[in-house]
Amino acid sequence: MVRYHDEEWGVPVHDDRKLFEFLVLEGAQAGLSWETILNKRENYREGFDQFDPARVSRYDRRKIAQLMKNSGIVRNRLKIESAVRNARVLLRLQQEHGSFDRYIWQLAGGRTVVNQWKSRSQVPARTSESDTMSKALKKEGFNFVGSTICYAFMQAVGMVNDHLTSCFRHQIRSAR
Repeated sequence: MVRYHDEEWGVPVHDDRKLFEFLVLEGAQAGLSWETILNKRENYREGFDQFDPARVSRYDRRKIAQLMKNSGIVRNRLKIESAVRNARVLLRLQQEHGSFDRYIWQLAGGRTVVNQWKSRSQVPARTSESDTMSKALKKEGFNFVGSTICYAFMQAVGMVNDHLTSCFRHQIRSAR
């Protein structure tokens, strides 16, 4: 968890495959701890073809059944089927917008929002921006993208910098 925080969480991501990975993982995390998902991350990468959306979009009943037997991931059929559905939508958005990166970052205003939280209790679970992102993604056909999941996604991929002002990572700003 420390390494993830120090090296990855909140660093702006502009790679479609990596953005897809975080979208799947944040959806899988719903109702669970992020530590649980982080511990299963390599199993997810292996099981979901390194989060290649083109490959995941072609998963059929047989592949989903195989994933349901994979004890290295969260074996929730709805979450697995959601990853497949979301891969298909992501591919369509890549065609329409040139990249998923371009589409998703415009929903967050195109650059990192640097918050000034002094304590963890100030950090919200959702915001009006994550509400807007959630509605837009659902309208496009994504699922497992509620506002809280979207805000966690925004934090993870650096759309918002929610490191506390006392954290050394808060000072590392990387806008688009």
